[in-house]
Amino acid sequence: MGVQSKHFVSAPSLVTDSLQGLCVLNPNLSLDVTNKVVHVANQNRSRVALLCGGGSGHEPSHSGFVGEGILTAAVCGSVFASPNSSQVRRAIDLIDNDKGTIIVVKNYTGDVLNFGLAKEQYSATHPDKAGSVKFIVVGDDVAVGRTQGHIVGRRGLAGVCLVYKIAGALATLGGSLDEVYEVAQYVSSRLGTIGVGLEHCHVPGTSVQDNHLRVDEIEIGLGIHNESGNSRISPIPPLNKLIPDLLQLITSTTDPERSFLPFGNDGKDEVVLLVNNLGGLSELELGAIVNETKRALDNQRINVRRVLAGTFMTSLNMPGFSLTLLLLPCPNDRNAPSVDLLLTLLDNPTDAPGWRWSSKTEPARTPRIPEGLTVSHVGKLRASNVASFNTSVERSCRALIAAEPEITKMDSIAGDGDCGLTLKDGANGVLKALEEGKVTGEDVIGSMIAVSKVAEEAMGGTSGALYSIFFSALAQGLAGTSTIATSDDWKSALNSALDRLYTYTRARPPSRTLVDPLAAFIETFPSGLEVAVKAAKEAAEKTRDLEAKAGRSAYVEGGRLKAERVPDPGAWGVRVVIDALFAGSK
Repeated sequence: MGVQSKHFVSAPSLVTDSLQGLCVLNPNLSLDVTNKVVHVANQNRSRVALLCGGGSGHEPSHSGFVGEGILTAAVCGSVFASPNSSQVRRAIDLIDNDKGTIIVVKNYTGDVLNFGLAKEQYSATHPDKAGSVKFIVVGDDVAVGRTQGHIVGRRGLAGVCLVYKIAGALATLGGSLDEVYEVAQYVSSRLGTIGVGLEHCHVPGTSVQDNHLRVDEIEIGLGIHNESGNSRISPIPPLNKLIPDLLQLITSTTDPERSFLPFGNDGKDEVVLLVNNLGGLSELELGAIVNETKRALDNQRINVRRVLAGTFMTSLNMPGFSLTLLLLPCPNDRNAPSVDLLLTLLDNPTDAPGWRWSSKTEPARTPRIPEGLTVSHVGKLRASNVASFNTSVERSCRALIAAEPEITKMDSIAGDGDCGLTLKDGANGVLKALEEGKVTGEDVIGSMIAVSKVAEEAMGGTSGALYSIFFSALAQGLAGTSTIATSDDWKSALNSALDRLYTYTRARPPSRTLVDPLAAFIETFPSGLEVAVKAAKEAAEKTRDLEAKAGRSAYVEGGRLKAERVPDPGAWGVRVVIDALFAGSK
């Protein structure tokens, strides 16, 4: 899989430019440009201050969390490089206050050394305030086992964001330095995070590296600075297999290399779930991951008290996600903050622009999709050859699935890039219906209704609606005929279905749409299957040189379509279906 290496901005000033943009977005922030320190402009100096930071490229961490209710300041280094101690010392001075400052850093050597050095230098030059600056290192990664990480410890990942939020809220509500520190330390000790990626990221301004992962491979446990993970998996498993395996790395108490958190796994565990986008994942996929993770936790009898999801700790444009669990205190945890307190602090409002909205209530159990309604129709019409009908349908579906990459490539130029996947979804849906007996040569009319339903539900969009209308009309055209479908029955039904389709679309051949090969097939059907199939294939081929009059291609710059002679993806899909459907009849 190729690393996405194109960027709008690759200039050395990228970090500073981005921080200035953040201050434009939130006028309540100030920026020390020289030291790259973002801080609250009108700080309440009667409260404990929270300071964090690290290399850039993890946005919204850390600067995006500066604001009322979370962080007082963040110090930013270059991309994936820790800020130096002078920058950190400047930040400590900027947020000087009456109650004290807590420095929170992720467990990476550069961050620990430079922030730690700044703290020690500050204490040496301000002996009267040496005790008012405290230091917390957060390591929540569970990918690196105890043996491998016995010296450096666990890496800091997205879990640190929960430390920011909970500690920052307590500071805002007036907590003392010790109170805020102790709560932050407790939260830090109860975190587990595991990441997974489809590929590594690309740093703006650097040369393009060789691909790290194959197209059918994912990496488990990769870091947020392009570090390799602890394992690779191929082929890519479905979410309902992947997610439970990831959660097991966090919740297991029998793994001698991990077992970092004291889960009871007895149905009484309570957690906060954070699903983090590592930078290049679509919101659509992230929603599915949230849903599957909640379902997996329900299956493990782990009670999810809060769910947060979105971009919290990224790795530039990495296409991946991480799962974080904060194990909440159990009733017999002595000296632990109460569950109610931690959830109240998590729910406390903030104006930090990087903090994502979340519900302040406990999520319901993951709903199950209700069973679909059955469809009945009057009378059954058998195919003249039931076995051949079923074989032809299966062959057509598999041909469409195999053609998905080619059709997707066409549609990435001539449309919006989803045609191949839409048709593949439809083909898989019809195959499932075939396996379940909903599509069968024993009941041709019922089969057309079933295909229409698959097109409506599995495909969706414009093409799904067109296919659904056509097959629904085809079922109507076949109703009331003899008990065995004849060539004349098909001829009449196909013509009536095309007429019905024309009621709902303005596309008429030649239009560079799926209508072109469909109409060509139906209009020449009386001359025999071989002639009709050939006509459909030729009509699809001719779309390479047609000006788009309808469909998504009508919005694409015409010169590119002509130059590349890309056939219409929808028309090509019809071509594939017809060619495979009747391949056995030649």
